[in-house]
Amino acid sequence: MAIVDNGIYVDGVRTENPASLAETFELMHARGGMGWIGLYRPSEEEVRQVAAEFGLHELAVEDALTGHQRSKLERYGDTLFLVLRPARYLDDVEEVEFGELHVFVGPTFVVTIRHAESPSLGRVRHRLENDPALLARGPEAVLYAILDEVVDEYAPVVAGLENDIDEIEAQLFVAESDLTQRIYELSREVIGFQRATQPLREMLEALLRGSEKYAVDGELQRYLRDVLDHTIRVIDRSATFRTVLDNALTVESTIVARRQNDEMRRMTEESIRQGEEVKKISSWAAIFFAPTIVAGVYGMNFDAMPELHWVFGYPMAIGLMVGGAFVLYLVFKRKGWL
Repeated sequence: MAIVDNGIYVDGVRTENPASLAETFELMHARGGMGWIGLYRPSEEEVRQVAAEFGLHELAVEDALTGHQRSKLERYGDTLFLVLRPARYLDDVEEVEFGELHVFVGPTFVVTIRHAESPSLGRVRHRLENDPALLARGPEAVLYAILDEVVDEYAPVVAGLENDIDEIEAQLFVAESDLTQRIYELSREVIGFQRATQPLREMLEALLRGSEKYAVDGELQRYLRDVLDHTIRVIDRSATFRTVLDNALTVESTIVARRQNDEMRRMTEESIRQGEEVKKISSWAAIFFAPTIVAGVYGMNFDAMPELHWVFGYPMAIGLMVGGAFVLYLVFKRKGWL
């Protein structure tokens, strides 16, 4: 069963605990009061059953069934439909997890449809049930408490993101660190967080603008303004995170480019050094090759070689070897190879 909690409230006090949707509708008609139905990943049949009983608009129902909606506030007659994107920070993986919450608020009912673990609506219900004076103000009080809980749960997310950004800043100038992927992933989380929080400001301002028209209690208006103030602070912090990460990515790109340039310069210097060594080796090989040719020729011992029986043949061969090697040495020395 998708019903997480279900109650009927009269003057801020819980009077009934219906076991089913059908019993909820029956008791509401028989005894009046406000019905507050909490659903968690309900089936299409359950959503349409609630929609038919409370006359929910078909477009809002389709959004609730489809899911993956952006944060928004829409009014259909005397019913408000809100899509909220709660978030929570997962310490073990250092990531932000986003949920989705649909809220229908009518003159005598509140229906919440959760698609994730966050926010803790049980905590909201417990808070209101311990404050009958606030709960007695009607469905708008429940809406205020839900918005307040969603915004309050953003605080640990802000703290987690801030800690991650501090870690990145501390590692920016650490040798051999590669933060490009981490900065990009964190930027995507901040963008997602901004998409979840930024529409809340317009939504709360719209609720406050319509307070007089729809006779919203003055005390609830003050509470909503407090939630708006907290929301603005969260939005401003997320904007700061985005700026810091953009700057960090620029710095990281500069550092990576500098490292690549240093590596290219080192490789070029190494290549030049190796080239110089090859020149030296090649020069000495050529110098020693010249005497080897002469020795090879006179080492063939052919009878018809006239120098074999010449008294100056040996000195001439030695002279050729030494002279050839010396000439090659001078040539390579002048070219700077030695």
